[in-house]
Amino acid sequence: MAAGGADRHDGRPYATICLMHSPDPSETSVSPANSFTAGDVSAILREHGWLSADPTAEQISWCEHAAAMLGGHAADGAALRELLGLVFHYDAREIVSKVENHVVLSRYAARDVLRELALLLLDGGAVNSERFSEIITRLKEGLDLRGRELFHPVRLAVAGRAGKGELDRVILLLDEAAGLPFAVAVKSARTRIVEFCAALD
Repeated sequence: MAAGGADRHDGRPYATICLMHSPDPSETSVSPANSFTAGDVSAILREHGWLSADPTAEQISWCEHAAAMLGGHAADGAALRELLGLVFHYDAREIVSKVENHVVLSRYAARDVLRELALLLLDGGAVNSERFSEIITRLKEGLDLRGRELFHPVRLAVAGRAGKGELDRVILLLDEAAGLPFAVAVKSARTRIVEFCAALD
């Protein structure tokens, strides 16, 4: 997937897509200025042992994509590092065991969201912006849910954390990264939902 290709859909920027299904448009309004580059992303990846000293062209392209997707939502290097960490580290049992996540999972229809999300992820292809928008639309129509009751279980199960719209951008980076030879294997959205549901049992 070309850098930046996953954050556009039918000529519309990612922010526009988010506004179509976001529970809170303020989460995904125009991004602040992005001061981060692919070099910043690759430096963080090397620091954590996620990227080799001789990256492929596809990995460099992914770093450019990650900088474009996440940079405007990271106040500083530490925040960018934290978002990238969600891409490269995912432990479903660890996520499920956290007390703050019990609150998310105990909310109305959270298990229904997870069940339908699993079916949609297992039934479809790679999660890019178009596919993600389709999944959210299907969930909204099928479950008649909005706001955090819909989005927090999705973000928790796939991004590894419940929160605001920047986590959707983490989700959009996963499947592209999962197909690349990083030093640490990135778990795809499908793998994550399978592991998350297993951890709940």
